[in-house]
Amino acid sequence: MEKRAVQEKILRKLMSMKPAKWGNSHTEETNLVKGLPSHLRGAKVVEKAIKELFQLEFLTKARKTGEWHVSLNPSKKEEIYRFLKIPPT
Repeated sequence: MEKRAVQEKILRKLMSMKPAKWGNSHTEETNLVKGLPSHLRGAKVVEKAIKELFQLEFLTKARKTGEWHVSLNPSKKEEIYRFLKIPPT
């Protein structure tokens, strides 16, 4: 699986969670890889993909309950939709 595919899978997962993980709605960072095949979960391509999502500011990170939690950056919503080739809502 290539980096772009991993990034799309992670973004789509966060968007499809109930409720969607935008802004103050967040999930533990460890949950980012749960939807990926087990052989990819510790792979460098996944680490690079997640790191790049933070660099693009598509994901935000906050320390909550002693764990790192992540959410989609609401101020980058348009860019995220463009990245995923989804018409904005």
